[in-house]
Amino acid sequence: MANFRFFVRYRLQIAVLATGLFVAVLIILWMQPRWALDRLTSYICPGAKFYLPMDQPLVALTIDDGPDDQRIGDANTTQNILQTLAQHNAKATFFLISSQITPQNRALIAQMVSQGHELGNHLTVDEPSINLSLPEFKAALQMAEQEILAASESQTSLAWMRPGSGRCNLDMAQIAQQQGYKIALGAPWPYDTSLPSSGFAAQQILANVQPGSIIVLHDHGPEGAWGIRTIQTLNQVLPQLKQKGYRVVTLTELYRESSKSTP
Repeated sequence: MANFRFFVRYRLQIAVLATGLFVAVLIILWMQPRWALDRLTSYICPGAKFYLPMDQPLVALTIDDGPDDQRIGDANTTQNILQTLAQHNAKATFFLISSQITPQNRALIAQMVSQGHELGNHLTVDEPSINLSLPEFKAALQMAEQEILAASESQTSLAWMRPGSGRCNLDMAQIAQQQGYKIALGAPWPYDTSLPSSGFAAQQILANVQPGSIIVLHDHGPEGAWGIRTIQTLNQVLPQLKQKGYRVVTLTELYRESSKSTP
């Protein structure tokens, strides 16, 4: 009987510990706390910026995986994202995939620049950068840069890159730095490519945003789903950020202001 009671207590303790660990993981996934990001950066992508330290009410908005190369006119998600940003007087850094730049959407790249947005390098195709060899990674980085700059019609350089699927190794990070890039990941990221809910995305962003945050959202996606969801999310988030006193800026502006306030 004593052995049985010990066994039951042991199983209960294990269950309590497992439940507590599960809850802790959920909290970390929801909050994406900076202390956790700081500890994980060297494993995810060495040297990458998840946020920029500052006290001013500024946040950077970044949008991955554009431009939309499947729809034209009023149905184009990139075009609609630009319109949404203009309506809310917000700026963004667009991490573009160069193979998706076509004659039909090419003008949108120049429009991004003319409206005060920033262009970033998200390489040539939508694939995990961590799976590339170093020569493949360098070639993709350079080829994407050439095509994005050509489409911009006015830019001569790009300041930021984001590896595909948000992963890179130390050698890749060094190659990016040698090419003149800073690497940006980000948080809050509301898992918008996996969880099909703009309501969840908006709540996760608003619950966890703070000065210096780098918000991550996505354009394009299967049948435009990610881009459509981003538009819905922005229409919920941007008015509330403004109400909270935040200004939504490009990564370069956020970096510049952070540099001023960091000793």
